Amino acid sequence: MNKRQKLIPLNKLNLTDRFLFEEVMEDPLAHQEALGIILGRDVPLLTQNEAEKELRISPEARSVRLDISLLEPGIPDYSRLNESYLIMITPFDLFGYGKYRYTFRAVCEEEPGCVLEDGATRIFLNTRGTNDDEVSEELVEFLHYVEHTTDEAAEHAGSERIRRIHDRVRKVRNSEEVGVKYMQAWEEKYYEKEEARKEGLQEGLQEGLQNGARNKLKDQVRKKLEKGKSLEEIADALEETEEMIQELIQELKRSGCGRGTGWQF
Repeated sequence: MNKRQKLIPLNKLNLTDRFLFEEVMEDPLAHQEALGIILGRDVPLLTQNEAEKELRISPEARSVRLDISLLEPGIPDYSRLNESYLIMITPFDLFGYGKYRYTFRAVCEEEPGCVLEDGATRIFLNTRGTNDDEVSEELVEFLHYVEHTTDEAAEHAGSERIRRIHDRVRKVRNSEEVGVKYMQAWEEKYYEKEEARKEGLQEGLQEGLQNGARNKLKDQVRKKLEKGKSLEEIADALEETEEMIQELIQELKRSGCGRGTGWQF
């Protein structure tokens, strides 16, 4: 099989692919524009902010996560971390209510009205939501664009922020340096999978050989039992421990072999 058959060209990736998402969000402007659309307000970024680092080049990648710290470097006091967000974008409805956006904050199970004011918010975004009248048009356009990252989708969007994000996408797609990085990362992932597959085949072969030898030994035990041999005699003849022979006898009994033979152990 040609290993390149499964490689999606860089210029065909959508922002649901981790590689493209991370490369695009390395740009502070694109990063800030995306957060502004999601949170519905302007978000000033620190200079060291980056998207979460986890490369998944496989086309089967189902989600991307944006992990942002709002605490300035060098400040150990986490009580000064006023707001923190975990934002996940998925091309499917994780909760099944048809929402574009699901927002969670910590509440007390015994008193639902009691909210833990720790500033932590989890936001799950669904690119395939249906409640257009409950969220901003810009968010709907952005989520559609994340799943369908094309020139057409950017042009049809009424949001200037989406168009500026798409400018960054085009630069990434046209970058020779990024193209080489993408190919190298994909090759590395491919060979990791190949190595894992070969190891799995080898383990399966070894297991098959072991099972074959065990079945052969079990068959020999069955034949000797039919001849009235005792446990000790079978172990001695087959040069196995009595514990092993006893275990095989129990397996034979569970499988129903030798029923009615009057085995007594």
